[in-house]
Amino acid sequence: MRLQIFAALGLAAAVLAGCAAPVPPATTATTTTTVVTPPTVLDAASRQVARTVINSEMEKRLPGANVAPYTDCVVNNATTAELIDIAQASRAGATGTADSVAAIVSRPATTQCIAAAAGTA
Repeated sequence: MRLQIFAALGLAAAVLAGCAAPVPPATTATTTTTVVTPPTVLDAASRQVARTVINSEMEKRLPGANVAPYTDCVVNNATTAELIDIAQASRAGATGTADSVAAIVSRPATTQCIAAAAGTA
């Protein structure tokens, strides 16, 4: 019987020894993510494309009028990001540039600029 007790204790010790064995720390998998940042600098070509699109939208609303001063007001009151978006959308053939131009026109500073330009025309 003693032999059975020693065998049982030996087996228990072996099992417990497996539990107390050093476990290497878990390694975390490092993943690299590619972040695509939108352009923050408006190059001359994109600026000209945006100006052309804005001018076209203004001509749709004011046919026959000289809309160049109004276009200048919109361009001057748009952010760089907005001008880039307008240029990229038009190059991609996407619609929605009218909404972008309308949003810029609806700003108080743009409205005041257009009103002043209309007063001198």
